[in-house]
Amino acid sequence: MWPSGGNGWDPQAGPVPMPPRTPRLGEPRGCIGIVANPMSGRDIRRVTARASVFPNAEKANMVLRLAAAAGALGVRTVLVSTDSFGIAASVLRACRRRPAGGDRGWPEVRFCELDPPTGTAADTRALVERMRASGAAVLVLLGGDGTVRAAAPALGDTPVLPLSTGTNNAFPQLWEATVAGIAASLVATGRVTHAQATYRAKLLRVETRGVAEVALVDVCVCTLSHVGARALWQPATLRALFCTFAEPHAVGLSSIAGQLRPTSRAHRGGVAVRLAGDSPAELTVLAPIAPGVVEPIGVLGVDDLAIGERRGVDLPAGTIALDGEREIEFGPGDEVSVTLTDAGPRVVDIPRVLAEAARRRLLTSTTARPGPPPDPRTTATR
Repeated sequence: MWPSGGNGWDPQAGPVPMPPRTPRLGEPRGCIGIVANPMSGRDIRRVTARASVFPNAEKANMVLRLAAAAGALGVRTVLVSTDSFGIAASVLRACRRRPAGGDRGWPEVRFCELDPPTGTAADTRALVERMRASGAAVLVLLGGDGTVRAAAPALGDTPVLPLSTGTNNAFPQLWEATVAGIAASLVATGRVTHAQATYRAKLLRVETRGVAEVALVDVCVCTLSHVGARALWQPATLRALFCTFAEPHAVGLSSIAGQLRPTSRAHRGGVAVRLAGDSPAELTVLAPIAPGVVEPIGVLGVDDLAIGERRGVDLPAGTIALDGEREIEFGPGDEVSVTLTDAGPRVVDIPRVLAEAARRRLLTSTTARPGPPPDPRTTATR
């Protein structure tokens, strides 16, 4: 997923020299990390559904807009992930084309490289860990639900700001990167505190055979015996659904719960849904389970899921999907449990950050008007 080298990226380039800048809001300080997943928005659901392809060229432009906002707010350093798909190379070229002596401010851009990359989700975690060790006060993730899920175990207490560039985007949201960069910078520079700017997300913890995995949005139990292409698009195979939150306007499996029991991200609890699969059901929900896929889903029951509550899986064999992708296979004799916790990542709430900035006038300034010229008739002569 994250190999470096090739496609214009020079791993020996080091930090990009930048023209002098004049921060608008005090002395430069703080550091932001940006992880742009080059593989997000490119999986099999372009075939099985009608999901859009999110081009890497736009991801590079988003990184540049985030950096521009960071520089304008006085962030000293921006760390950027490397890749062999052209994102880092495009950012590097754009940085080197910046004219010297610009007056808008620009941070020092440093590229974070893995040696060697594994091409798996482990690279996402490794990049997050390296950026945190390098002083990143906020992590911006460009990807989908899977990208944020991969990063979650490595985030610790560092705030994360996920931006939607993937397929299933129930957890990351669509925000203009410039606005997101302003919010991230206000937090990274300490102008808005964690208490004012962030919330703690919920997690679903899945345990089986001594292994634990997490999901940020939903866990689905299905009858398919193999992980295969990972995506879920056959409603007849679905048996149980657990959600940390359920928004009626979401796309993905959580939209089923969103129509039955809407549950906010801030609510102290989640939702559990028993699905009929290929059996008849009195209740049916017409749900957008994937981009371009709206299916009738039979429902046997729905109830609340409390923080700390542990639920077992009564299916003898099948697979477990985490945030819309099949990840775990289980068979007869395997005990599988799902537990809702409140120990998820600390997430930057962009509207709250900017509302706090407006309340305290953090992005406004005043200039004293010059007084009227002295009246020569009243000016004493020496």
